Amino acid sequence: MGAARLLSSFFCGLAIAGAGTSTAWAQQTGDDNREADDLEEIVVTGSRLRRDSFNVPMPLVQVDGDAIVDSGIGSLAEILIDEVPSLYESTSNTNSQSSVSQTGLSTVNLRRLGSNRTLTLIDGRRVVPNSYSGTAVSLSTIPSSMVESVEIITGGSSATYGSDAVAGVVNIITERNKTGFGVETRGGTTDEGGGEEYSIDADFGTRFANDRGYFFIGASYEEEQGIEHTDRDRARLEAVYGYDDDLMCNTFQTANGDECARDITPADWRDRSDGTAGGVFSERDGDFWYNEDGLQTGWQEERDGFFSRIYDMIKIPSETTAVAAKLDYEFTEATRGYFQVQYSRNTSFNFKSPEDDSESSDVAFFDPVTGEPGEVRPGHIELTNPFVPAEIANDPAVIAEGELDWDRRFFEVGNITTDNTRETIRTWAGLQGSFSDDRWLWDVSLGYGEFEQEQIRSNELNVIRVAQALDAELAPDGVTIQCADPDARAAGCVPLNLFGIDSITPEMADWIRATPTISTRLEQFTAIGYVSGDLFELPAGPVGVVLGAEFRRDTLDLRTDEGHQNGGITFNIVPAFSGDIDVSEVFAEARLPLLERLSAEAGLRVADYSPPGISTVFSYSTGLIWEPIDGYSLRANFARAQRAPTIEELGSPPRGDFDSFDDICDGATATSTDPGHDNCRLDPLVAAAIAAEGEFDDDNNGYSPNAGNPELFEETAHTFSVGFSITPSGFLEGLRLAVDYYDITIDDAIDQIDNEVILAQCYNSSIAFGDANPFCDSVTRDNEGQIREILQRDFNLDEVSTRGYDVTLEYAFDVGRYGELELSGNYTRINEHEAIIPGVDGPEAQDFNNQLDFGIFKDVARASLTWRKDNWRVRWRTTWQGPILDRLDRVEEWEERLAENVDDCAAGAASCVTNPEVPDFLFYPSTFRHHLSVAYSTEVSNGIDMRLSAGVRNIFDDDPFVPRSGDNAENGIGNYDSKFNGGIGRYYYLGAELRFGN
Repeated sequence: MGAARLLSSFFCGLAIAGAGTSTAWAQQTGDDNREADDLEEIVVTGSRLRRDSFNVPMPLVQVDGDAIVDSGIGSLAEILIDEVPSLYESTSNTNSQSSVSQTGLSTVNLRRLGSNRTLTLIDGRRVVPNSYSGTAVSLSTIPSSMVESVEIITGGSSATYGSDAVAGVVNIITERNKTGFGVETRGGTTDEGGGEEYSIDADFGTRFANDRGYFFIGASYEEEQGIEHTDRDRARLEAVYGYDDDLMCNTFQTANGDECARDITPADWRDRSDGTAGGVFSERDGDFWYNEDGLQTGWQEERDGFFSRIYDMIKIPSETTAVAAKLDYEFTEATRGYFQVQYSRNTSFNFKSPEDDSESSDVAFFDPVTGEPGEVRPGHIELTNPFVPAEIANDPAVIAEGELDWDRRFFEVGNITTDNTRETIRTWAGLQGSFSDDRWLWDVSLGYGEFEQEQIRSNELNVIRVAQALDAELAPDGVTIQCADPDARAAGCVPLNLFGIDSITPEMADWIRATPTISTRLEQFTAIGYVSGDLFELPAGPVGVVLGAEFRRDTLDLRTDEGHQNGGITFNIVPAFSGDIDVSEVFAEARLPLLERLSAEAGLRVADYSPPGISTVFSYSTGLIWEPIDGYSLRANFARAQRAPTIEELGSPPRGDFDSFDDICDGATATSTDPGHDNCRLDPLVAAAIAAEGEFDDDNNGYSPNAGNPELFEETAHTFSVGFSITPSGFLEGLRLAVDYYDITIDDAIDQIDNEVILAQCYNSSIAFGDANPFCDSVTRDNEGQIREILQRDFNLDEVSTRGYDVTLEYAFDVGRYGELELSGNYTRINEHEAIIPGVDGPEAQDFNNQLDFGIFKDVARASLTWRKDNWRVRWRTTWQGPILDRLDRVEEWEERLAENVDDCAAGAASCVTNPEVPDFLFYPSTFRHHLSVAYSTEVSNGIDMRLSAGVRNIFDDDPFVPRSGDNAENGIGNYDSKFNGGIGRYYYLGAELRFGN
């Protein structure tokens, strides 16, 4: 990152000066003057118009500095999610364990509409994102010591801020008034061990030149240690859940197969694999395997196998170092300049089990010369291989087979690790001023941002070399073992011995080890200018307007090594690609006082994008706010928000990813009648497997690469909100209540079609199976009929919609000599969240609401009670998540099976189950988490202030059990789920801050 790039000039100053208000849902807190007539005209998130903070026609929520301190969490994203019910996690350290590029990111989204539809701003301006796969900004890149507050608009704001603000805006407001020197440290730990967090922040702020200038600099270091499998008793449980449709009982996998849970204990549960340290050979015939005592026979997987989940990290460790500085200077009474720069370096490390491979584990491969796709497999071991022990080579069953199948975990190569290093720099500067007797303001600015990521994936396998090394023979001297292929020998091939623990020498491991790397570079340049002021007077007041223009260029350069580009390794294919998008925009806003107590707002933005498939993008909004009685307001807002596709969505070639899906052909036989099985038998590969085995058994690898689509165009959202706010005076003075209904519909939404839907459309629709069915093009099977990949392309789908309402409450009251109490709460109810996707039989609806697999809770609430007296502040906070389903598909299957059983019992059939069990992990009850924090502030001596804080999060530690695998659609790492606290459990923290010279 060159130093010259730090020099950007000009920034949108009103967005800085006005973005911070002490409002929540656009109301003032108890420390402010509550009379509307005394409110200062400022700028709040959602508009560049100057107005008082009460005149906002859309829902606005603020998280202030006290709430950030009292949360006791190092991650700003976790703090916001814990405070705002409509805000969800996108990527965090408890849900990115298997991600290719997202590990270590900390991103959020509104209304569960995706991080690409939630625009994260810093001081009201767009900044460079932190992932090549989208526009999300990682909140871990923002120094915590720099954050003053956060404002959140939950509604389409593209008319004000441009593309990506479909669901709303999260605006991080940096410090503007802090002076003196301060240092703060915080530490915390979990009740069960692991997950320790440490941070230290230092900052300095000062005013100079007779108060014409302000300078602030802050630095922070934060370390979040990981939570390993061994840190949690629950994670040691080998949970593979199932439901027996015949016995109608809940089951878990055991050494004896699936057994009803009522007949066993968790000590009987098993989740083993044949990927052992010494190897399993001729599993179906000779049952040979190795343990610490050498060669064994009589292999039984769930008894003798390896529990690989012990390497699953429940929380990924990360470190962040960040520095930021800002400078404001008033050159004249009419002209001010400002500059801000932020730098952060984030590292994260994910530790996984060693690679497990077998003779038939295929990986994708592209010929580097012809570009032709294919597969590479390690292959069987020939019985003439000199490493094959005589006991195995001479076994009659093995001889009859003619070659040796195998499965082994490559401990000698090392554990798979993902090491991510990210550096982000953001800088902007500008001039702002006034003219025409201060009636008009102007602002011009330039901004530059740069993000770089280096990812190193260690200890994968080069499958091409594994195959070469397994093809071994004796050299002409009759003693030396060599690779049979002369070209491989010339390249340095080392023959591979898989038989027994530690049989792979360091030289063998070096030959087959692969260390793929990904390098990402994103750049963003912005230029913006606007004027704002009062255009003319109406009887009810002045008409305020904003007129402006903006230019932005985003560039992406993704570089990968040969293993990523050509495949042939036990990791994803990630081709290199690059691209850029230019956008030129003009925008306008207006505020019209229609009557004394009725005003309207309108905004328009017109954008021209450089990709040829994107039309001129129009976004607009209009809103009304009416206060018929003092303290009682009605408001409504309608907006059209358009989002253009990103560089990755338009141009990414297929890049690897793994996803969980069930093959619709599972269980297919020559006569089975399950949905889709007729067409499954038309697939020659599946038919061959049925002919050989009698039944097709799904053993897919879950490979589902993502791909962009150059034919994408802009998506269009129509958002509507209507509500009221109450701030009575006299009776119940101090009460503030806001209720808002929202409705968001996104047409031509850019998204991917679920793998299960692709399979259903291919095999279970009215269009004939085969080339005439477009969904079948996405499904590729190997020679054994197993799904090798399902290609996940981006499409403009028909529609995504969500609707519901938000309730926000605050009540502050004085209890005399006992201090002050403040009750606050936020509640969000989602009435509907669904997608209409194109199917071969016409549009089909997918319901996502209140299903844990999609992470969408119908009901979520946050409440807190704060007591303040003198130097003390004590806060009790409660989070409530309503009851939720695992997935609706499972409910429908259960209801169908229950109805069948009722019929069987009515008919007196032998198959009748008199006391059927309700499937477990299908209906999750409501959950509560309670937190307590205490803060004490005092003056240590003249000019030195101290604040101490402490607290406990998740006091009662009652997060639901979510099995790691099985019939449950949502699987939990370590039997925990990130949507239920992610296994962090009860958490204690302490903090201290000293400030000098305030």
